[in-house]
Amino acid sequence: MDLLIVFGIALALLLNFVNGVNDASHSIATVVATRALSPWKASLSSALANFIGPFLFTTAVAATIGTALVVQDALTPVSLIIAMLTSILLVVIATHIGLPVSSSHVLIGGILGSGVAAFGLDAMILPPAAMVEQLAFSSLIGGIIGACSLAILALGLKEPVKPAVVPGVIFGIAVTIPILMVTGVFVLTGILAIVVFIFISPIIGFFTAFLFDLLVSHLFRYSRQNRMKRIFQPLQVAASLFQAAGHGANDGQHAVGVITALLLAGGVISSFIVPPWVVLTSAAAIALGTSFGGWKVINKLAKEITKIRPYQGFCAATSGSMILAMVTTYGIPVSSTQVMSGSIVGVGATRGVKAVRWEVPRRMMEAWVITIPLAFAVSWCSYMFVAVALHLPL
Repeated sequence: MDLLIVFGIALALLLNFVNGVNDASHSIATVVATRALSPWKASLSSALANFIGPFLFTTAVAATIGTALVVQDALTPVSLIIAMLTSILLVVIATHIGLPVSSSHVLIGGILGSGVAAFGLDAMILPPAAMVEQLAFSSLIGGIIGACSLAILALGLKEPVKPAVVPGVIFGIAVTIPILMVTGVFVLTGILAIVVFIFISPIIGFFTAFLFDLLVSHLFRYSRQNRMKRIFQPLQVAASLFQAAGHGANDGQHAVGVITALLLAGGVISSFIVPPWVVLTSAAAIALGTSFGGWKVINKLAKEITKIRPYQGFCAATSGSMILAMVTTYGIPVSSTQVMSGSIVGVGATRGVKAVRWEVPRRMMEAWVITIPLAFAVSWCSYMFVAVALHLPL
């Protein structure tokens, strides 16, 4: 095997490791916040769940990373290595400053940037016009239904109608698209699916956790806090481990996709078929990173957004894990950071607007929006520099 390919595989595993370090916060933030587990116990158990996760789902996310972003000719060993170096650099910086950046979006931006630098704008696999039109139509219908539903609910509760319209539109769009995908009415894939879920995944997490919290609160409204703690702490731990498995299945396949693309580009394999050893080593790398934990990131998610109780931690982790399981099944590399942050904000918001420190999720949202463009720019510039230095074709 060529040394460049071996070096690329090592980088891909390192990327999964730093991904695990940064993203450890998603799985253990709620159990640390409610003291259901100590930070070290939470990290180690989450690491085990992250390792198991990739074996529970298909390799659809890996296929998206390796085949659905840029054309095959743009996935050269050099472009992939530059994309991974960009991703590792940005994730390490984000972990150091305590910012829960999306490792998924960093890698996606890196692959797009180096791919375009290597092959031009034609490198990007853009969605067909029919998919865009169907997305626009579905969003319009979903927005109308959501606005009408919340307006009717506001009338029934004798609350002002106008403030409910905008949240209704957002809620309707965020719910309609996944429902249509699950029922098979709408197929959303590739770059368009990734961009759409940048915006709707935290919204889905918010509303799912919010409504789940209200349901649990209503069912246990006569229970004392000590009894609820005894019931929900074990459930919260179980839910967080399931969420960690979902994270491992989605984010853990980043290296799987890149390594398989590297093997294909280097002629080691003839088609995009994932070798079993690639899944095993990638899962081990992200599990090892998770066991170390990014403590600054954990602190931001666990303590700075809102104060949560065990039953709320259970609601947030359960909501996040269900969303991750759904998108992983459909091969969409989403940000587990966004999903879990939205879920945590959702359970906090059930206690009122003032229960959430909104400046924290606002800063995180700003980072999410710029992640892909920033990674794209850094990766593009890096490839151009290397191409000039090594006299590669442009």
